[in-house]
Amino acid sequence: MEMKTTFILFFAIFILASCHQKQATQLNKHDEKIDSLIAVMTIYEKVGQLNVINFGGNLINPQGEEIDIDAAIQEGLIGGLQNIRGVDLLTKLQKLAVEKSRLGIPLMFPADIIHGTEVIFPIPLAFASSWDLKGIEEISKISAKEATALGINLTYSPMADIARDPRWGRVMEGAGEDTYLTSAITSAVVKGYQGNDLSDPSTFGACVKHFAAYGAVEAGRDYNIVDMSWRRLRDVYLPSYKAAFDAGCASTMVSFNDINGVPSSSNTYLLRDILRNEWGFEGFVIGDYTSVGELVNHGVAKDLKHAGELAINAGLDIDMASMAILKHVPELIEEGKVMMETLDAAVKNVLRVKYALGIMDNPYLYLDKKREKEEVFKPEYLQAARSMAQKSMVLLKNKNQLLPLNKNIKKLALIGPFVDDNNTPMGGWAFGGSHYESIVSLLDGIKNKVSDNTKIIYAKGCDANNEEADQIPQAVQAAKSANIVVVALGEPLDMIGEARSRTSLNIPGKQMELLKALHKTGKPIVVLLFSGRPLLLDWIDENIPSIVQVWHLGHESGNAIADVVFGDYNPSGKLTMSFPHSVGQIPIYYNSFRTGRPYQENYRWSTHYMDSPNTPLYAFGYGLSYTKFEYSNIELSDSVLNKKGKIKAIIKVKNTGEYDGTEIVQLYIQDLVGSITRPVKELKGFELVELKKGEEKEVRFTIDIEDLKFYNNELDFIAEPGGFKVFIGTSSDNVKEAKFALD
Repeated sequence: MEMKTTFILFFAIFILASCHQKQATQLNKHDEKIDSLIAVMTIYEKVGQLNVINFGGNLINPQGEEIDIDAAIQEGLIGGLQNIRGVDLLTKLQKLAVEKSRLGIPLMFPADIIHGTEVIFPIPLAFASSWDLKGIEEISKISAKEATALGINLTYSPMADIARDPRWGRVMEGAGEDTYLTSAITSAVVKGYQGNDLSDPSTFGACVKHFAAYGAVEAGRDYNIVDMSWRRLRDVYLPSYKAAFDAGCASTMVSFNDINGVPSSSNTYLLRDILRNEWGFEGFVIGDYTSVGELVNHGVAKDLKHAGELAINAGLDIDMASMAILKHVPELIEEGKVMMETLDAAVKNVLRVKYALGIMDNPYLYLDKKREKEEVFKPEYLQAARSMAQKSMVLLKNKNQLLPLNKNIKKLALIGPFVDDNNTPMGGWAFGGSHYESIVSLLDGIKNKVSDNTKIIYAKGCDANNEEADQIPQAVQAAKSANIVVVALGEPLDMIGEARSRTSLNIPGKQMELLKALHKTGKPIVVLLFSGRPLLLDWIDENIPSIVQVWHLGHESGNAIADVVFGDYNPSGKLTMSFPHSVGQIPIYYNSFRTGRPYQENYRWSTHYMDSPNTPLYAFGYGLSYTKFEYSNIELSDSVLNKKGKIKAIIKVKNTGEYDGTEIVQLYIQDLVGSITRPVKELKGFELVELKKGEEKEVRFTIDIEDLKFYNNELDFIAEPGGFKVFIGTSSDNVKEAKFALD
């Protein structure tokens, strides 16, 4: 079985480069038409194209007059309206733009489609745990089909932020702590959204966010500052955005944070030097919600007018909601503080995307009543949601093979605040709101799975996040009367997502008190953890025999969990964020750097905690199966890698257990000596391997010089000659190893 690290990834990079070339052609092939259009636009029509707002309410036009949305559209003062849907409504609004405004430039209709439109899939942190790039591309394609059927033509997704601090609530929107894996997943999402032709009405434009380094906010506090070296920014945080652009991503959204003192909305180095000049990006840059106006709060702009000046001069094109560009750029041009060429370039970036989407040639391309009726909430979409939910779950512990459970169990107690909850499984940023009645709760999923002879005893036990404990005795009685107890614990929906940072990662409310009371009954317990971030699980890991991280899985949550609990699906997910023992370990991630006094057991003068291990409870890449996988030693095709050559790393993996299963085989590399300190290991490849019971397969990885490159202190992207270790295994902390040298 051959892949990239290099064969398949080489092929994938070739495909992505081809897609990027095609998308770039789409974005610039109408430049002549765009230049002609810009030449006849008034300054107010130009700034109107750079104004995206929420639908509804009033706004102030550049002359300081209050006008309603309909009038503003007709005056050409709005370029797009966001987070609305429905063909009838959007057709009405589009007609105002096309038939009533002077130039007839159509509106863009973006929305926050994060993990599904009407059919809701697992949250991104969950589907990232599948490591299944084909599956992720497929659910992204379905999201696009549903969204475009409702008239939406651009999504504020994917989130490519590297996240190493689970206190940050928005970790649920991304792929976790690793640059390589996040880059691969980001590319898959963009490809699913955009396909090979942005003007295909079943695809829509992607907007990668949040550019840049939003996942590194200090103390995990949303909107906070980011302070890091330029080398770390380039090595760790920028590649995942670059992967989106290489995949042809049509647009990008800036982050709320500053980087080394300069907010992203006014960061010329990010938006012009790197994004435009170095990477050659030709789509548009949009501010996050009111981020341009918030330059005043940052203390870099004295007022809204100054904020608009800083943002557009730095390279930001669209101002979302704060209307600083709409209100003040005409005046700034008169004053010579903004050049007309700068305004025209921003308008050109926006019109490029509108042309690429096909709406300049057919403004009603996405407004099809037949598609709206036929392309939404299809049974096959729900099946795809169930499949991805199955792959997203991570088996954290399974002592004495308690799982899977027998469907003919006589008495099964279902306890916890999430058993009969059909809201939390939808997760944060669940766009679809018209099919909540179809969400499958855990209770419904278990009922659908067990035999008619099974008696289900349900007790809530406690609410998710309050201090009332009066329901615990009833739950204890339910547990005592059952053969097996399944407990659904975790975070409620209102504790994850934007502006939901936490200082504690404990399971909230009285849930742990409930679990400890159930543990005292002596009954076998399975814990199902509903969350959008890593939580602190030490007590659970020490005392509970079986633990499954189920995340927030979307519409088919209950059915998928039942599939895993009762063995119709053998769990295969692997963690993409490390689970710490305590908040005091944060930030904690697998590819940390070596220090001058590395950890040595029982040695005081080394890098360690007095009250905690250095290592996480569950490491990056960790995840169990109902079966067992045995790894051979690594065989290398050569001990020396030439700079233009390749080395094959070969390992055999055998299923030695009692179930068929899928193993995610992971390859890591360590640079042993560098001109700067290097990580202890870095993910450079992975392969999903399906193995029947007793089956053995050979897995081949190909390593070349590109896998060894990094940014040095001069910000040169290089590989240095010397020794390297290659690791292959089942998780970042459970690997075989071999050595080679770069000549």
